[in-house]
Amino acid sequence: MIDISTDKSKLQIDMIHQFLTNSYWGKGRTVDEVKKTIENCLCFGVYLDEKQIGFARIVTDYTVFAYLMDVFILPEHRGKGYSKQLMKAINEEPKLQPCKVWMLKTADAHGLYKQFGYSELKHPEKVMERILT
Repeated sequence: MIDISTDKSKLQIDMIHQFLTNSYWGKGRTVDEVKKTIENCLCFGVYLDEKQIGFARIVTDYTVFAYLMDVFILPEHRGKGYSKQLMKAINEEPKLQPCKVWMLKTADAHGLYKQFGYSELKHPEKVMERILT
């Protein structure tokens, strides 16, 4: 059985950094950048026998908006329903209940996110982005 916690003191920064710096979305992110993102977000750690096997973070104002980012379960622990348990914990987090607008960007796992109410943009003409390289 897994444990899902928002206690940042339990997060295993080296494992999170190792995964993210090798992911398609976080390639090259430094340890200091990972630490800074954790400091400024609501984070969820996924633990199996006290070893961290997954992570997600939410950028939020706790009132209107929540942006789901950096969601992962380590490859060797996938296929066991842990990502669904993580998404359920995020959706049920009391601090996030006031938020009515949720977003995420992903190139994969659309099937998972659709189970939790995410969809393609209904009005993409209303969404803009600014990406600096």
